[in-house]
Amino acid sequence: MGGEKKATAERLAAYSDAVFAVIVTIMVLELEAPDRPSFSALVPLWPTAISYAVSYLFIAVIWINHHHLMRFAGEPTLGLIWTNFIHLFLVSLLPFATSWIARTGLASAPMVFYAGLFVCIDIAYNVFEYRVLARADHLAERPRRIARRRSLAVLAIFVSAACVATVAPRVGFGLICGGLILHLRPEAGR
Repeated sequence: MGGEKKATAERLAAYSDAVFAVIVTIMVLELEAPDRPSFSALVPLWPTAISYAVSYLFIAVIWINHHHLMRFAGEPTLGLIWTNFIHLFLVSLLPFATSWIARTGLASAPMVFYAGLFVCIDIAYNVFEYRVLARADHLAERPRRIARRRSLAVLAIFVSAACVATVAPRVGFGLICGGLILHLRPEAGR
């Protein structure tokens, strides 16, 4: 029975890994090369390059933290599986949001949508994290508290980014980048 439980958690992780890989592939397929054969033709593509880089970093951060949390998952409950599916669904919208902000040069409405998507993804991640850590009996209280505080701080930054993006989209984009820095290294379990 123990091997079956492990296999179920591993299947959930493997499925999630596959979805993340598809999302990154879709994002890179959205990149279009310039028609002119000069480096100066790349300059107008800066919104595309920076939005792709930040979105790719976000997916990397999500994957690293997801991978880290799955070590504590144990046998996934139906609630955890559905939370994971909701999280992955929201992440799957990232290529669309990335393309929109890139094509509009980080305009306000697309930036609000992009930041709002980060908020929704982070809420789903927080629920996922809570469900996993609530069942991780062998994890000390301090790492749980650190993970929880960090997750709430990042969520607050993303909410701020969505609000700020209504009047200053590039500042909102900068706040998103700052929020990602807090998630670069998983802390739970250390």
